[in-house]
Amino acid sequence: MISRDTVEAFRFAGHALWSNRTRTLLTSFSMLIANAAVILVVSLALAGRDFVVAQIEGVGSNLIYAYYEAGGGVPASEADYISIADVVAVEESLGDLAVATAGVMSTWDWTTVDGRPQQVRVLGANDQYRFVRNLEILSGRFLDAADLEDRNKVCLLTEALARKMHGSPSQSLGAMLKIHGLDFQIIGVFREGVETFGQSEVASNSALIPITVLEYFQPVERIDPLYVSVRSAAEVGRAGELVRATLESRHRPGSLYRVDNLSGVLAAAQNISRALTAVLFLIASVTLGIGGVFIMNIMLISVAERTKEIGLRMAVGATRRQVKMQFLLEAVGMSLLGGLAGVAVGVAIPAVLNRLISQLNLAALADLYIPVAGWSVVAALTVSVLVGVLFGSMPAARAAELDPVEALRHE
Repeated sequence: MISRDTVEAFRFAGHALWSNRTRTLLTSFSMLIANAAVILVVSLALAGRDFVVAQIEGVGSNLIYAYYEAGGGVPASEADYISIADVVAVEESLGDLAVATAGVMSTWDWTTVDGRPQQVRVLGANDQYRFVRNLEILSGRFLDAADLEDRNKVCLLTEALARKMHGSPSQSLGAMLKIHGLDFQIIGVFREGVETFGQSEVASNSALIPITVLEYFQPVERIDPLYVSVRSAAEVGRAGELVRATLESRHRPGSLYRVDNLSGVLAAAQNISRALTAVLFLIASVTLGIGGVFIMNIMLISVAERTKEIGLRMAVGATRRQVKMQFLLEAVGMSLLGGLAGVAVGVAIPAVLNRLISQLNLAALADLYIPVAGWSVVAALTVSVLVGVLFGSMPAARAAELDPVEALRHE
């Protein structure tokens, strides 16, 4: 049960804060900025981490990639490239551990774009290539099993190439594209799930055809790279070892094959995110400290201005403990008031930004969402109370130590 002294301390503290409401609001403003900064730092750190992770995972879901890694000076005639038969063998060795497996072949050919000859990268892949690379179909359809089995002369274009040649993805459907002297019908337009800026096999001007067709135009059968999408992230390491063992068992001893995944990149991105979060949180903590010092200074000024009032309270029976509690509650009240306002601002800004991002509908920001962590709100309010107690203790102690007689004589 709350004691009478505590109730009286709350009443006097509340009256003092209300009587000096302009000062109270201005002092609380420093804590508003500090608490909003804490919540925004956490929110932006989480948003950045999630965005980077989404971008990396967008390249391929739990992706493993492999390719032949020859040493310097190895002639093409002696190279031991990955073959289509290797892709089948890897798929069989992984079993239900793999969700999708695809090998990619590539060549270059010339075609006419805007009335001028231009090189186009020609990719050959199977019907599972869409899933391992998270390709987005903008118009038409993707390759299917029948296209590969029947060696149909069909192709898909990248969005950039479709717009250059026909103006839009939809207008490309049904048109013909000459590749290596043969006419291929355009059945779809695609783009990468995440822009890789030319760091993958998909160039901006690319055409995708069945790998069973492209292999006839290749002087040497060469899969580069081999992709495997694994069932879960926890299985990536084991699946990678199986891929390596399968490839090495099917080729000459000493042939080098690079088998890798995106876990290293993901770990590096998360480490960078944590480091930036720590730095930003330190800056926000300094802001909290500045707010606390501001509250302490204001409370010291308040004690000096209200010396006679303190002496009068003590003269009519108030104990030093009651006086100390009153001024401590005033400091906590200002700090908590600013903390509550800061939480409101810190929660409102991400909500407004999320709504703005959704309305702009930008493809580059499609995966960006700014969350508000519940623990950051609790932490901000808790720290507000602690700052009030910590920086209000000295002014409250000074008020309680005043001599009543000297305080009443103070002018």
